[in-house]
Amino acid sequence: MRHFAFSINKKLNRTIGVVGGGQLALMLAEAAQERGLNLIVQTGSTSDPAVNKASELIISDTNDINAIKKLVEKCKCVTFENEWIDIESLTLLNQAGASFIPSLESISPLVDKLSQRKLLDGLSIPGPEWLELSRFKINDLKLPPGWHFPLMAKSGRGGYDGKGTRILKDFKELRELLESVDPNFWLLEKWVDYEKEFALVISRDLNGHINSFPLIETYQYKQVCNWVLAPADASHQVKTMIYNVGSSLLKELNYVGVLAIEFFYGKDGLLVNEIAPRTHNSAHFTIEACTSSQFDQQVCITSGLPTPPIELKVPGAMMVNLLGLPKERNDLAERLDKLRELDLAVLHWYSKDKETPGRKLGHITIPLNETDRNIRRAKALELLEKVRAIWPIHVP
Repeated sequence: MRHFAFSINKKLNRTIGVVGGGQLALMLAEAAQERGLNLIVQTGSTSDPAVNKASELIISDTNDINAIKKLVEKCKCVTFENEWIDIESLTLLNQAGASFIPSLESISPLVDKLSQRKLLDGLSIPGPEWLELSRFKINDLKLPPGWHFPLMAKSGRGGYDGKGTRILKDFKELRELLESVDPNFWLLEKWVDYEKEFALVISRDLNGHINSFPLIETYQYKQVCNWVLAPADASHQVKTMIYNVGSSLLKELNYVGVLAIEFFYGKDGLLVNEIAPRTHNSAHFTIEACTSSQFDQQVCITSGLPTPPIELKVPGAMMVNLLGLPKERNDLAERLDKLRELDLAVLHWYSKDKETPGRKLGHITIPLNETDRNIRRAKALELLEKVRAIWPIHVP
């Protein structure tokens, strides 16, 4: 077994680290600058979005434990851009004195969708009915009583933006999936006919204080987030149930940091879809629309600063994702100029190295000043149409 011995510079109380250099790390770095904090990024490429905003770089694969050791030695505390981490190796660093937020103990049940489902079942928190793919045998394919196609198949690890998921329409497609993947790392879910999708982003600091962002309504296109609207149109009862689920998970896991939970809502009631132990695409609007953004909360918690209260600064807000368009569209500069001309819109461009079809390249946030819920939604749909006229949504 590998052992680590190193000294952490306790004087670096204004320096935090992040493993990963994508757009979430970029916005964490921007939030750190606002707080006068240094943020060191460990990333595998000098062209990653966070590189130009970081105080310092460690260029290395994000699973390189020796590089993470170097990062730990330079920082008060380290956080993660995503949950695809090597818990076992990081535990050795943790035992040697490294500090991670969220803690490895709290994040461990959330790094895999299979363990997420088991956690939720153990806490009696409702989610879609599910089964491990490994229980199915190619030569004897049968669905349990009450199950029928279509089904949703999900990879336990690595899935995002529609990747790592498959819709199965029949036994032929189920057989093809079993033949093409390791079934020990996949699960099947009953199809959910939902009316709405919600997301809750919530934080908990080192003192156990919980802050919640406004509930968000999310709209998907081919299993990729198209746009979001805040605050969500939901009853008081539904909002209360969602906030209770969020706070229960934080307390049960003794979780410190920002956490996102996605929900389905429909005839089967409220169901937890997925949990993300990090900042989340659905809450990017908080940068402009809230008194403290999700990124501000995360850098405050990671650095030990008090977390400010969260309030909407405007009646509502919408956020629209900008995904890469096909190669024949060579009008990138023109599209960006037109988006910047939209009234009150704030463009966040991630400066990724190339426009690949379907790749998240940026987002645009537009505050909504309408106080009436129905008028505000109508205004959001009108603005969405304007944005999509400039930048259509495209998912390969």
